[in-house]
Amino acid sequence: MTDLSRRMLLAGLLLAPGAAGAQGYLDFLYAPMGGQGAAPAEPPPAPQRVPYPTTEPPGTILIDTAARRLFLVEPGGTAIAYAVGVGREGFGWFGTETISAKREWPDWRPPADMRARRPDLPAFVPGGPDNPMGARALYLGQTLYRIHGSNEPETVGDAASSGCFRMTNSDVADLYERVRIGAKVRVF
Repeated sequence: MTDLSRRMLLAGLLLAPGAAGAQGYLDFLYAPMGGQGAAPAEPPPAPQRVPYPTTEPPGTILIDTAARRLFLVEPGGTAIAYAVGVGREGFGWFGTETISAKREWPDWRPPADMRARRPDLPAFVPGGPDNPMGARALYLGQTLYRIHGSNEPETVGDAASSGCFRMTNSDVADLYERVRIGAKVRVF
């Protein structure tokens, strides 16, 4: 959605009866979320097969937070590399988890600590094209963290989230089809 059409949508919603309560939520959904509030100059790179020698077994997901890349290990010393958005300063994490669940068009319930920081957030957003979780989500163990899509592709490649890993909707849909529940995820 272009900035102009976002402004038109916001203007229309603000003029609609009863829209005052929607202001904060709409600001959250449509505001730039990059490190300095600016979108990257180019869209994230498309997934590509790359040489990736590792001792990890095929099907393992490796997330390199510094490079902002997610690698899905394949047989024969290769991996599929995807661009990924990571946690902003103070919200990043490292460790090993497993994929505990997979959801298409997941619902979103912002955790209590996120709602404490952002009281304008709703308690619940149903799954669908307007949901900030995007088209697919891969749940990481029993944590609150996920690898998920984003309806704001300009945030992919940034350090902008509260700890989750954001991908474009097309990339997360591709990863979703390739990954099984129980797959190892290592974040470094």
